[in-house]
Amino acid sequence: MNVASWLRLQMVSTVSDLTFCASPVEETYPDLTSSDWSGLQKTAWSAMRLSSFLAVFRPALPLILGLSLGCSLSLLMVSWTQGDTDEACGDELGNGRLIHSSHIRDLQDGQDGDGNEDFQPRIVPYHKDPNKPHKKVLRTRYIHTELGIRERLLVGILSSRATLNTLGVAVNKTVAHHFHRTFFFTGLRSTKAPHGMAVVAHGDDRPVWLMYETIRHLHQHHGNEYDWFYLAQDDTYTQAERVMELVNHLSAGQDMYMGRAEEFIGGEERARYCHGGYGYLLSRSLLARLQPHLDSCRNDILSVRPDEWLGRCIIDYLGLSCVEKHQEMTYRYFELQKNVDPEREDSAQFKGAFTVHPVSEPFLMYRLHKRYNQIELDWTYAQIQQLQKQINNISELTPEGKSGATWPIGINPPFRPKTRFEVINWEYFTEEHIYSCADSSPKCELRGADRADVNSVLETAVGRLNERYQPQLRFRKRRLLNGYRRFDPTRGMEYVLDLALEAFTQKGHSQVIAKRVSLLKPLSAVEIIPMPYVTEATRVQVILPVTAHDQDFVGNFLDMYVMNALDTHDNALLTFLFVYDPFDAQRVSQTDVFAGVKAMIGEVEKRYGDVKIPWISVKTEVPSQVKLMDIISKKHPVDTLFFLASVWTEVNADFLNRCRMNAISNWQVFFPIHFQEYSPALVYRDQQPSAASFASEALRDGHFDRHVFEEACFYNADYMAARTKMAADILDNDELLESMDVYEIFVRYSVLHVFRAVEPALVQKYVHRECNPRFSEDIYHRCVLSNLEGLASRSHLAMALFEQEQANST
Repeated sequence: MNVASWLRLQMVSTVSDLTFCASPVEETYPDLTSSDWSGLQKTAWSAMRLSSFLAVFRPALPLILGLSLGCSLSLLMVSWTQGDTDEACGDELGNGRLIHSSHIRDLQDGQDGDGNEDFQPRIVPYHKDPNKPHKKVLRTRYIHTELGIRERLLVGILSSRATLNTLGVAVNKTVAHHFHRTFFFTGLRSTKAPHGMAVVAHGDDRPVWLMYETIRHLHQHHGNEYDWFYLAQDDTYTQAERVMELVNHLSAGQDMYMGRAEEFIGGEERARYCHGGYGYLLSRSLLARLQPHLDSCRNDILSVRPDEWLGRCIIDYLGLSCVEKHQEMTYRYFELQKNVDPEREDSAQFKGAFTVHPVSEPFLMYRLHKRYNQIELDWTYAQIQQLQKQINNISELTPEGKSGATWPIGINPPFRPKTRFEVINWEYFTEEHIYSCADSSPKCELRGADRADVNSVLETAVGRLNERYQPQLRFRKRRLLNGYRRFDPTRGMEYVLDLALEAFTQKGHSQVIAKRVSLLKPLSAVEIIPMPYVTEATRVQVILPVTAHDQDFVGNFLDMYVMNALDTHDNALLTFLFVYDPFDAQRVSQTDVFAGVKAMIGEVEKRYGDVKIPWISVKTEVPSQVKLMDIISKKHPVDTLFFLASVWTEVNADFLNRCRMNAISNWQVFFPIHFQEYSPALVYRDQQPSAASFASEALRDGHFDRHVFEEACFYNADYMAARTKMAADILDNDELLESMDVYEIFVRYSVLHVFRAVEPALVQKYVHRECNPRFSEDIYHRCVLSNLEGLASRSHLAMALFEQEQANST
């Protein structure tokens, strides 16, 4: 054994091995001196220390090697990407400073030669120049406009003056409401256009000219608003949901011409055009590219069919052919043969079609619509049953087992209250009465929508029982024993019915039995109703009618108006309407009953120099709200937003903003239900509450007065339109104006939405109103009910009667 092999042996040996091997080494190599032996021992001990060091760091060796390799590759990448940069960039890197990638590109382009500039991000302070006028930043009305978000699909129906009122109306009633917007394009407008349809007349009945003008109109007016355009004829039935589903799966950033592909006359070319009878889709990008060539196509291409002319134009100038399949999405259609009954058509092509053509008459269009709706309902119910089976099977694998699947399967479980204050009460009802009334009465008659709801639930319950137990048993309702219902916000309307049923067997035997059934009307998908755009910057014209009996309350109204409107510079104007009776009107030159009110108005105008509060004087025996509104309407522009107030109204900014948002021109009028405080004499009796008590009892010691319709927000144009429709009835009945108020006019003579809702920001102090018997019986009755219900709550009235009886007994 030589020295090298001995050293290798010692490097892999332990201390005991070294001690054990000392004697054999001396015997094997006797010629080694003591100095050589000591050197060998030092070398061995060094090898042992190295071995121990490697044993400790051996687990970290992969990490160290990985870091070393990563650093090496990073340095190589830096040298490759920055190897061609100029000297300034190299100096920056040499100084250890970071340079942004955009700065590197600038240096490469020779745009910036200053290598000492600091490109670290910094906040630039804004200094307003006092000498320059401030410019208000104008934002877009809608967020999708600012972000460039477009609607998905616009539908155009090609019709004619002869078929617009027949097939066009049928298309509008069946599918138009499923799309965002639907336009009907005709050559010449008919004498009486159908109501509720967006009709665009181009002035020429030639088919090719109609197609040319339609394409040009879509690009000019809607090219930047929609991603896809669907064109069809009015003799085409369209399955709206399926077309929308197809569009949602297609990319809008590509040129697309999709429909039923047809060969050109002659059939020699491989290119195809889309048949107009089955509808076709055009992408926004294709429409934009086609626009510059429309005039050339109109002059150069001769064709009788408008769809063939459009296909030829797209092929010649854009090089695109009609396709029926793209990205695994197929445009399905069905050709309807003559004398075919849609109810009996059961082929797979018919059931899966997006469009059906030709539809010769409106009645056939409605039958097709009914048939496809039934197909969709059957498919939906089948999907629900399949999902319920899957949920039921999966529930066995949950910790709760099958008991964890609540009824009905797939619907949210019932709400579980955490405290007694969160318990949802059940309402008890019979077939004639309900024991939970809006006016807190213990029992009231079942009428209107409540009666229709109960009848519908009873009919559904018996029908479901027959579906489940037939043909063995057949049930017929005898009467409702008990009924319970409650609205659960997490799932819907729940019903529990105890029914007395007469059960019939197959052999004809019958027996009366009692059975309890549970039903649920689940909440469907939440739908956002589109509303026109409104703004809180609209000026509100406050109209305040004042009679001689109301003067004592004008001071409080003015104080609240000054504090909440004038001091805050709210965009609101006030107009007084002084109502004189004939006797006071004759003595106005000697004694003006409204002199005190006019003096208060003068003080407000003197305090606020730029504020003018006009007033209008009216003489009438019966201050009908409609007569007064007629006078006001004639003195203001048609775009004025009115707020009809009363002397007991406390105007504030919150309500004015809601008045602006809830009153929408040519769409909706707003009649708020104010909060009426109870009589302090009955609520607090002998003790007077403190200011802190008033604050804590806000919206508590009072009620929302549903019998008063004096406050209202609406636009002058909407009121004038309703009054115009009412003019014919006034000729036959002169007293109609005195028997109606503004609310009834909008309900009876307007097609606008009448929005009636509670308004917590509209609070009125208690007051006993003077009910004029010369008004109609309905208005007078509502006034009396308002006074009676505004006295106090039932508990306060009971306590007052109890104390009075105790006082009388003593």
